[in-house]
Amino acid sequence: MAHWMNLGEILKVNSKKFPKTVAIKDKKRSYTYPQFNKRVNKLCHSLYSLGLKKGDKAAVLLENCIEIVEIYLATAKTGIIIVPINFRLVGKEIEYIVNNSDAGAFFVHDEFAPEVNSIKEKLPNIPDENYIIIGEKQTGYREYEDLISDSVDEEPDASVAPEDIWILIYTSGTTGKPKGVLRSHESHIAFYLINAVDFGFTEHDNCMNVMPLCHINSTFFTFTFLYIGGSVYIHPAKSFKPEEILQIVEKERITFISLIPTHYNLILNVSEEGKKYDRSSIKKLLCSSAPVRKSVKKAIMDFFPGVELYEGYGSTEAGIVTVLKPEYQLEKLGSIGFESLGTDFVKILDENGNEVKPGEPGELYSRGPMLFNGYYKLPEKTAQAFQGEWFSAGDMARCDSDGFFEIIDRKDNMIITGGENVYPSEVEEVIGNHPDVFDVAVIGLPDEKWGERITAVVIKKNDTNKETLINYCRDKLAGYKIPKDIIFIKEEEMPRTGTGKILHRILRERYIPK
Repeated sequence: MAHWMNLGEILKVNSKKFPKTVAIKDKKRSYTYPQFNKRVNKLCHSLYSLGLKKGDKAAVLLENCIEIVEIYLATAKTGIIIVPINFRLVGKEIEYIVNNSDAGAFFVHDEFAPEVNSIKEKLPNIPDENYIIIGEKQTGYREYEDLISDSVDEEPDASVAPEDIWILIYTSGTTGKPKGVLRSHESHIAFYLINAVDFGFTEHDNCMNVMPLCHINSTFFTFTFLYIGGSVYIHPAKSFKPEEILQIVEKERITFISLIPTHYNLILNVSEEGKKYDRSSIKKLLCSSAPVRKSVKKAIMDFFPGVELYEGYGSTEAGIVTVLKPEYQLEKLGSIGFESLGTDFVKILDENGNEVKPGEPGELYSRGPMLFNGYYKLPEKTAQAFQGEWFSAGDMARCDSDGFFEIIDRKDNMIITGGENVYPSEVEEVIGNHPDVFDVAVIGLPDEKWGERITAVVIKKNDTNKETLINYCRDKLAGYKIPKDIIFIKEEEMPRTGTGKILHRILRERYIPK
């Protein structure tokens, strides 16, 4: 019977195939495949020493670092399930995910320890000795390097099937509560093999990771290179300085980076000093999370001569669904491309579940080997997301006569700001609780830097101002979810349906600069 090797298992093979290749490095450290495999094996035995076994969960609240990649790989080898938590979240949001996921250990970066300390007593599933710190020593935490240093570096005795769950990752919930997305090993293996073909990656590639490793995008793209025997350079996600990025590109001879439009804008506006770095090693670039304007695409291609620019559309649940390849970039502006290799035909359905004609809008459904297994503890939500075997992330799209897809609106009015997904309802709930607010609608308006700027349209109950409401959000929402702007309107100015629901689309159209 065929057994597709998961990312952890392939590391053992790659340590034999690529003994001199640097698997992973950062600013200070560098490990070849054999060295890296030994570190990951030590961590496997350390996870066992924490009392974790196959099917148990380990939560991680980490910035991009070599250690988070080691945890992904060690959980893959042992059948333990990793629960990556977005490091931009705050106390209550972190508490919900740790408890909902049933995590039995918690790996934390030193800079996030104060946030975790504030909720420790509300995390009953984590034993005191299972808090592990990466970085500076902290009271109440075991040090990561101490934890692994005493362990043996032999392969763990484990049996992990391709269909076993590897990652439990939480998306922003449309109703305010995040949903845990269960993803198997085989869904990721499919991605790595499909990705290598669709993008033409080989073991000679050197990927720079700057997207947060707590996001699915990085587990897709960065780990493809570790799967096929390439090299990965890890850079902190919170520290995006274009001059520094270009300096690393020159020094490390980086061949590929996955970025969002916000990053490209920063790179294109780099100082004259930054433009001096040699960027000729870059062969391919990916842009995801939001559409890119024609002028920006042309500028990217001018800045990185000869680069192949790709755009991808996908979701945490579905993997990558469509790819717009380099040859169509300027010809099919605004398009998300064709189906990804191995993805079954993408369907666009109307509200009755019937396929629409070319050019007509509908909801986008896909199926393929990268699909998730369901939402954790939410069978009804899982059932709602599927139509038979077909999954929808709730995006409205249309297909042109050539078969290219275009996203026209997000069914749930989701906002993408700086590459982060924000659902308006979550922000509306917080602002709506302020005693001086009568009603609120949150929309995303175009923004040069962030892609979309979170804007709250507020009807006052009593006198208040922008600053008061923005400050009110500070300890209740992650920084990227806090509105950048607030517009005050009268009750009669709020567009609503016959049943009183606010029409976000009409509001957006009203305030988008003409």
